[in-house]
Amino acid sequence: MSNKWLNQVIFVAIALGLISLFIILAGSDPIAVTARIFNGAFGNINRFARVVATLAPLLLCASGLLFTFTAGLYNLGVEGQITFGAIATTFTLRLLYPIFPAPLVIVLGLIAGCLGGLCWGLLAGTLNIYGRVNEIFAGLGLNFVADGIALYLILNPWKRAGVASMSGTELFDQSLWLNTFGQTDASPVALAIAFLALAITFIVIEGTYFGLELQAVGKNLRAAYVLGIPAVRQILGAFAICGALAGIAGALQVLAVFHRLIPAISSNLGFLALLVAMIAGFRPIWILPVAFFFSALNIGSLQLPLSLQLESSLAGVIQGILVLLVLLGRGFSGYFKSTQRHREHRQYR
Repeated sequence: MSNKWLNQVIFVAIALGLISLFIILAGSDPIAVTARIFNGAFGNINRFARVVATLAPLLLCASGLLFTFTAGLYNLGVEGQITFGAIATTFTLRLLYPIFPAPLVIVLGLIAGCLGGLCWGLLAGTLNIYGRVNEIFAGLGLNFVADGIALYLILNPWKRAGVASMSGTELFDQSLWLNTFGQTDASPVALAIAFLALAITFIVIEGTYFGLELQAVGKNLRAAYVLGIPAVRQILGAFAICGALAGIAGALQVLAVFHRLIPAISSNLGFLALLVAMIAGFRPIWILPVAFFFSALNIGSLQLPLSLQLESSLAGVIQGILVLLVLLGRGFSGYFKSTQRHREHRQYR
């Protein structure tokens, strides 16, 4: 086993130890918590379907984030891009149904969500490049703006008949709901779109000239510019692609999950996708297993308050500790590798 993988195993073991200690301090048994989370995610077909339903938008957002991360950008605005995609989809469905057939409206709703997220992503990129606003602050600011727009629409022009309700807009007609596996929450269409997006992401980043240019921009922006790589175009392209995929995730939240626009429709999937991308080491090949693990953890933790009287937010603590220790392990690996190269360089001078 290489030193890199050995370091990762050691730090994952440390993370598991810290998680166990935290659970014990919370007054529970780590084995019981693990069993409850597993049962909450896979205990029956409906629970597993919820894992799959969460997996689809998570894969889309994580795939999009790979483009911005590869370009050296921390796109924390993915939450707003999900929300604006959902807003665009809701607008399209309200505008076109029942004037046009439901299948056509669904397709147009998905396209609108994609374009809405793309525009919101480009806005963050434009603020970053031409406004000299750090992409982190631009993204977080636009998240608040998107949430504010959604809340305004829900409570005012799109409010439910007779009353403004924080529960969201009126449910769309069932003909506008994406098909699901049986009576579960999981949509085969949503899952197929997510897998297709992940496959395209893998091909583009690992096997195309565009992906190679993104990597060059991410590793050294100035050098990439000197070598003739259109850095501005690449950065805006990364923001646009990430926003488009996040917008599709927002469209699926409307069409396949909630069937209406609700406040906080992103359900923190954008921030969760950030953790997925970081744990996966920004490599497309690891996105699926990591996203599935986080989706199962998210859904499974909902059983903790019911069975063990523990807060479901414990899943967030587990996620945070895992991400922190895995990244710390990578940092140590990079440090030791750099030190070893320096020693070899000095030896052969």
